Amino acid sequence: MTAGTMTLPGVHAERPPVNKWLVTVSITFGTLMGAIDASIVNVAVPHLMGSLGVTIEQITWVTTGFVIATVMVMPLTGFLARLFGQKRVYLFCLVLFGVGSALCGMAHTLPLLVVFRIIQGIGAGALQPTEQAILRQTFPPQEQGMAMAVFGMAVVLGPAFGPTLGGYIVDNYSWPWIFYINIPVCIISLLMVTRFVHEPADIRASMQKMAERQRKNMDWWGIGLLIAGLGSLQYVLEEGNRNDWFESGEIKLITLFAFISLALLIVRELSARVPAVDISLFKDPVFSSGTIIGAVMFAMLMSVTFLLPLFMQTLLGFSATQSGIALMPRSLTMIVVMPIVGRLYNKVSPRATVAFGILLFAYTAWLMGHYTLATSSRGVVNVLIIQGVAFSCLFIPLTTISLSSIPRHRLSDATGLNSLLRQVGGSMGLALMATLMTRSATRARGAMLANVTMSRPAVAMRMAMTQRMLSGRGIPSAAAQTTAAQLLDFQIRQQAMVLAFERLFMICGIAFLCVLPLVFFLRMPKGAEKAEVHVEM
Repeated sequence: MTAGTMTLPGVHAERPPVNKWLVTVSITFGTLMGAIDASIVNVAVPHLMGSLGVTIEQITWVTTGFVIATVMVMPLTGFLARLFGQKRVYLFCLVLFGVGSALCGMAHTLPLLVVFRIIQGIGAGALQPTEQAILRQTFPPQEQGMAMAVFGMAVVLGPAFGPTLGGYIVDNYSWPWIFYINIPVCIISLLMVTRFVHEPADIRASMQKMAERQRKNMDWWGIGLLIAGLGSLQYVLEEGNRNDWFESGEIKLITLFAFISLALLIVRELSARVPAVDISLFKDPVFSSGTIIGAVMFAMLMSVTFLLPLFMQTLLGFSATQSGIALMPRSLTMIVVMPIVGRLYNKVSPRATVAFGILLFAYTAWLMGHYTLATSSRGVVNVLIIQGVAFSCLFIPLTTISLSSIPRHRLSDATGLNSLLRQVGGSMGLALMATLMTRSATRARGAMLANVTMSRPAVAMRMAMTQRMLSGRGIPSAAAQTTAAQLLDFQIRQQAMVLAFERLFMICGIAFLCVLPLVFFLRMPKGAEKAEVHVEM
């Protein structure tokens, strides 16, 4: 045996390296489908209601159950990876996601569909953070930007393509196929991950040592508080608007329970010998700043993705398909720009790139704040292209630099927390915008009605002209007067909606500018030590 082939006892021989792009493609399939499934069901709601015979309030649990399950699993990714290994966790969750998808397609009652969506959500929850950790461990430091560009395309584009893909499937086939389409993708990803993805020897060794300590000090209290706190918080965010928030005793009680559970979770995890969720990672200013900005970014992304189709369909007269197509240029722009930003990561300061992205998004929000009923589809698309550049400049530097000081064997913990805050940020953005939408429109209409009186010559003239037009078409005088008043009220409601949308778009831009000071922390000091991990020997 030569020196080049000799191995020491008890040490596994290192596998020959696999092409990093094969690894990337293998694990991106599952993550992309998990991200798509978070939004693909939304366009099938009318079909699900008719097929299952349920109300709109009941069918929302199909989405709520999936999101709650996903959120509860994300921060436990590091805990599970230590016990079973990153690759095994990814493969198991991929199988669980595929099985859940198949069961969802076969469900014929609402309770069964919700249960199967929860199973699907549990599988999807670990896919995204595990892929992020594997990519960080696979690519060399100088190529981390490109690795996060690929990851970013899966995470950001999934929710963007979901409604369009779901609409096409529902229009041309039937709603079960929005779930069945996952099965062949899961099988391909399963085969590729099994063949091409292998954990580095140093990661396996570190994980095994930490797993031994973890098994001796299982943090059951932490896991219980995590599930209770995040599950109840996500329920409040998903159902709060439909229940008029704190006008509902149920929402008040669950909100109180969520805050108490999360407060106890923080105390527990900072004092546990081996915490299930390593909250101490937030002591690192680079990680905490990057994660918070990323959460706000996702809140804005999900808010704009929610508001724009609503604006186009209710005020500009777009169909669901047309509004979906109008959103595509932003996604296509991100596909083109993300690899470019990834290549520039090592040449341009991440702080400068993120700051530019924030300012560019604020500019697009300002442009959207000037949308009117006369806005054309070209006017919408042009702004979305600029916004695609803004989000590309944000996602890659944030996901790369926020994990730059985290030790390789703790990346699963960090990516789990990073993904969790993005998910919760997106849910908060949606909940806030849905609430402000109704209230802003009501407030704007009330302000306009105070000035729309027959004592004003312009209003009286408008009413008289409308009545004459209706009378000229053969409508009796009394009916013409009533119809003219209804038309005027419709125009007031329409203008109130325009003002509400303008205000919300402006709020999105201002909210993002508020996190601009955090960009200062997105720089690793020279000679900085790795982030301390809270694990007592």
